[in-house]
Amino acid sequence: MLREDLRNIAIIAHVDHGKTTLVDQMLKQAGTFRENQVVEERVMDSGALERERGITILAKNTSVHYKGVKINIVDTPGHADFSGEVERVLKMVSGVLILVDAAEGPMPQTRFVTQKALEMGLKLIIVINKVDRPDARVKEVIDEVLELLMDLDASDDQLESPFVFCSGRDGTSSLDENERGTDLTPLFDTILSHFPPLDMDETGPLQILVSSIDYNDYVGRIGIGRVERGVARQNADVTVCNYNHPEVSLRGKLVNLYEIEGLNRVPCESAAAGDIICFSGLEKINIGDTVCASECVEPAAFVKISDPTVEMIFSVNDSPFAGKEGKFVTTRHLRDRLYRELLRDVSLRVEDTDSTDAFRVSGRGEMHLSILIETMRREGYEFQVSSPKVLYREMDGVKYEPVERLIVDVPEDSTGPVFQSMGERKGELVHMHAMGSRMRLEFLVPARGLFGYKSEFMTDTKGEGVMSSVFFEYQPYKGEISRRSTGSLVAFETGEAVTYGLFNAQGRGTLFIAPGTPVYEGMVVGYSPKDEDINVNVCKTKHLTNTRSSSSDDALRLIPPRKLSLEEALEFIKDDELLEVTPLNVRIRKRILDSELRAKARAKAKLQ
Repeated sequence: MLREDLRNIAIIAHVDHGKTTLVDQMLKQAGTFRENQVVEERVMDSGALERERGITILAKNTSVHYKGVKINIVDTPGHADFSGEVERVLKMVSGVLILVDAAEGPMPQTRFVTQKALEMGLKLIIVINKVDRPDARVKEVIDEVLELLMDLDASDDQLESPFVFCSGRDGTSSLDENERGTDLTPLFDTILSHFPPLDMDETGPLQILVSSIDYNDYVGRIGIGRVERGVARQNADVTVCNYNHPEVSLRGKLVNLYEIEGLNRVPCESAAAGDIICFSGLEKINIGDTVCASECVEPAAFVKISDPTVEMIFSVNDSPFAGKEGKFVTTRHLRDRLYRELLRDVSLRVEDTDSTDAFRVSGRGEMHLSILIETMRREGYEFQVSSPKVLYREMDGVKYEPVERLIVDVPEDSTGPVFQSMGERKGELVHMHAMGSRMRLEFLVPARGLFGYKSEFMTDTKGEGVMSSVFFEYQPYKGEISRRSTGSLVAFETGEAVTYGLFNAQGRGTLFIAPGTPVYEGMVVGYSPKDEDINVNVCKTKHLTNTRSSSSDDALRLIPPRKLSLEEALEFIKDDELLEVTPLNVRIRKRILDSELRAKARAKAKLQ
């Protein structure tokens, strides 16, 4: 049966190319909001971290009605570290809008998600967005998109995909690259004409493929997915199974059904094949499970999510300040929270280690794991993490490592420092072309070579460079890469940092802390340009005499400390350091706090 009244589409693109802003305008112009309703920008980015950082982290579902057709829209993340979100939601849709910035053109994440869409045989509409930018280069970007499709072995039908030219911010679209348009009618019309009606079986036994999981304190876990076959009815008896784990079998009942209308979930009594629905009542439901009619248990195939490439060790905080700032501090709290994250994030891996207090957590990249860390600290968790490490593989006795495709846009006079840095990090130049007064450089570089590179890149390009990367493939090990050429300034004793002690310490390097900051022995309070650690006594006070008073400290001038963000701290730490994370502070510390024991361990390592 053809569902003429329904289209299911996803919007995929590189980060900052305007997906969520375009969805805002689609919702407004389709009449989802009242005329006088106050709506925030990027309304789909509902999470606090998403709004702060201006990026989409979780895929979200919404819908609009146009000419009697319901269009279910999935807004997806654009950052490469969250590409697992994109891979799983593509199973829910039959067509994809590939959004490309009219100035930047196809970027690494554009290539990655387009490849996934092509592999699944989905129909495409190419949306050239931000055509109102002063530096827009629409004709060149069209050629670049066609080259990308040919590189990825697109079919003839996919190469004939229509182009729509949009300004997501202004809410305009046009089928002619030389016209601006007045609204999004051309885009909506192209969606209805190019994406065919769904050919679904409404008479067969029920089958729902779960592509996402939500949670509600009142009803528990909520499954989100498309009805692949049959009709889902409220209070129907069902069996849960899994294509990759045939041993999974769970009987239950669909207690509540919801369909997505705009930004709301509306209760419904039934949903037919093709509809994207939310349902509750199955407490142990997971992403990738299939909900079937009990008389016909047939699991649907689920896309294989790409493997993680980076790992970190999460462990219970054992610093002298442990337990003072967090609400959840025990091993049980940490373990439960990490394993609970697995239920929602399909590209994350959590494993127990030899130590009962530590867990190995693997993800797609540093940002993927840093978002988890930031979310946990905001929830009141206190713990410590190790420096990120790449996951190696051994094939035919040869060691392989993950390699990233890095694309940088830099001013012409900044290419020299970038080439030098890439050479030190075993990067290989594969493409280079001019874009006006700027250069676009494309490198294949080991993933570990990018750890800590972002801050150096911004310095090399005077803050004008743009960089982005995505996993490319595993290649033979490239050799040693120096992680960090600076040493650490390490606190010599426990106490409170004072101006006099900091003034003496700042001559050794750059400080991270200000006067009045509590410190403990072994805590890293700054870094030194020399490649060796230096113990400093930041708690040292000046001895008073009859002729000197404590107020003379006011004359000492301190250089403002460098405050590290969570991501910068993760990039900074060495293998012998840990990052202590609490709801109030992020502190870098040595694994061995005692300076004498640390010196002995260092001497022993040199002998070996």
